[in-house]
Amino acid sequence: QVQLVESGGGLVQAGGSLGLSCTASGRTFSSVNMGWFRQAPGKEREFVATLSWSGDNTVYANSVKGRFIISRDNAKNTVYLRMDSLQPEDTAVYYCAASLRRIGFWAPTDVAYWGKGTLVTVSS
Repeated sequence: QVQLVESGGGLVQAGGSLGLSCTASGRTFSSVNMGWFRQAPGKEREFVATLSWSGDNTVYANSVKGRFIISRDNAKNTVYLRMDSLQPEDTAVYYCAASLRRIGFWAPTDVAYWGKGTLVTVSS
């Protein structure tokens, strides 16, 4: 079992930046690949980014590539999502995810463990 707790959501103006954190407990954190998903009101949960257990390999959704950076600190059992140039369409609940699947464009069904989510609101 892996327990995931997100933090760092909030309200930001368009063009601004925000950082999310996800702290894990339980199963050895460094052995699982991590990722972020988001779900906007009335929409399906969508993939944002994944990161290998080593932190060496990343995959991003086209919609966030060049604006978001995923990283991790295995010593702190924490994965991060740095979000720059935020736009109103980035407004969503952001979920931390853990999986034993190889990193890639994960579907929600690829995720073994979910956090409860943190809300990010971008005002225009």
